[in-house]
Amino acid sequence: MGKNKLFPGSEIVIKALLHEGVKYIFGYPGGAIMPIYDSLHDYVNFISHILMRHEQGSIHAAQGYARVSGKIGVCFTTSGPGATNLITGLADALIDSTPIVCITGQVSSHLLGTDAFQETNIIDISIPVTKWNTQVLKAEDICKSIQKGFFIAKKGRPGPVLIDITKDAQVQKTEFRYERCKYIKNFHPYPRIKEDKIIEAANLINSAKKPLIVVGQGVILAEAEEEFKEFVEKTGIPVASTLLGLGVLDTDHYLYVGMLGMHGNYAPNILTNQCDILIAIGMRFDDRVTGDVKKYAKQAKIIHLEIDSSEISKNILCHVPILGDCKSSLIKLKNYVNKSTHKEWEKKFFHLKEKEKTIIIQRDLNPKKKGMTMGEVIKWINKYKQKNAVLVTDVGQHQMIASRYFNFTYKKSQITSGGLGTMGFALPASIGAKLGSKNRQVICVVGDGGIQMTIQEMGTILQNNIPIKIILLNNNFLGMVRQWQQLFFDKRYSCTELINPDFIRIANAYNIKAKKVIKREELENSVKIALDSEKAFLLEVLIEREDNVFPMIPSGSSVDEIRLK
Repeated sequence: MGKNKLFPGSEIVIKALLHEGVKYIFGYPGGAIMPIYDSLHDYVNFISHILMRHEQGSIHAAQGYARVSGKIGVCFTTSGPGATNLITGLADALIDSTPIVCITGQVSSHLLGTDAFQETNIIDISIPVTKWNTQVLKAEDICKSIQKGFFIAKKGRPGPVLIDITKDAQVQKTEFRYERCKYIKNFHPYPRIKEDKIIEAANLINSAKKPLIVVGQGVILAEAEEEFKEFVEKTGIPVASTLLGLGVLDTDHYLYVGMLGMHGNYAPNILTNQCDILIAIGMRFDDRVTGDVKKYAKQAKIIHLEIDSSEISKNILCHVPILGDCKSSLIKLKNYVNKSTHKEWEKKFFHLKEKEKTIIIQRDLNPKKKGMTMGEVIKWINKYKQKNAVLVTDVGQHQMIASRYFNFTYKKSQITSGGLGTMGFALPASIGAKLGSKNRQVICVVGDGGIQMTIQEMGTILQNNIPIKIILLNNNFLGMVRQWQQLFFDKRYSCTELINPDFIRIANAYNIKAKKVIKREELENSVKIALDSEKAFLLEVLIEREDNVFPMIPSGSSVDEIRLK
């Protein structure tokens, strides 16, 4: 009877990923992970590696892939600086609940702790920014680490996992036996839903006169969009969205009242402090949503549907917590709530929306000023985009404007860096998003500051012929910081003005078609040309240099102290 075949640890990594259904790896090779890359060479017909131009680009691409596909994003890097370049992406993925698995190479085990070439203690460094991490010293432990990593990354509240594999573990040989992880002792990702809390919440909802739903990304992560819509339409409750909750309900749905937060819509921010019941679903009461927590919804009873117990009453006192997967919670809750409408309450949202429309929205979308606005660019994007388009934004003024005015009509259509606010996120995330949804149009809206942080990823677009549409809103400023300097620092524009390169020539150098718009009369047709292009396209639009984003809740203010100008 012959012995079982032995495989090097490096090949076991690839075989394990294939067993987990991985189709794409975003990465950048180096010395300590070279055995894994060597084994990858034999599996190019089964799994695709996307060579990024920077490790931070690798992890952001994995994030974009995960967010649009609902699957786990995977990235590879080497040790030392390769591993530490993942930290921003790990922090971003943790706070925005994005399931990714990062596999890093490490120096051989006998060199650990010796300050060997390209050695860093990535395990201790990454503890605060990972859901789980581990270091593998032996080939025989690779399978169980990957099994556990994929289970933890996806189950419950998703998040990033880092698996660090020493070079000798990659070279050692062992048997390959792989079964997907189905259970981990003392890890209970889905709390048991308490029926008494469901009933208590339903009674409050049924008695409410001025209820408000605040929806977050948790509904998207639970793939509970349909259950949420059924619940909303049965109860007739107005719905406001967090930044990451955009797209849960169509923008034009009759009960959707807008985005909350510092640059959200006027009506839902004002009326948060007038509702009698606030139902928070899959959101974490971030400070950008709450403003001054001492003045946030003090008049309301708060019901919180949440999968992570640590979020309950962390920032805002919750009266009725419903712990569990919100898909299951919504199904249960819908059975107990009454069919209802709240027409008089809805009218208040309508009147405040009209006020915002008169003062701000008309000015943003149909400006009379000479310079072009960010809002009018999004208006034309809405006209010519495909129905299933994915919006990927960077961080800053353009992010807020795009999020406010983009028409969301399809699931998993909003990809942005919410909690961490990572400039440079959008371009690599767009690459991952396109590979995760090849039949969907991916529109990357960026500013002139953020794009230059990861502009080298145009090389990835070139090498892989990835047809994303890049809309660059250029005001030659770090716009959001400049806006704060204008409003709160007496227009002392310290270190925010940018002298920019010729973006068109840069794009052309990467074989990306590009066009620059300087005049308003060229804008509509230029947007159409960009979005209709079958290949990658960069459209640069020179916008008003001091175009500001309103409404705005000044830092430290209450949500009902939101400013219209």
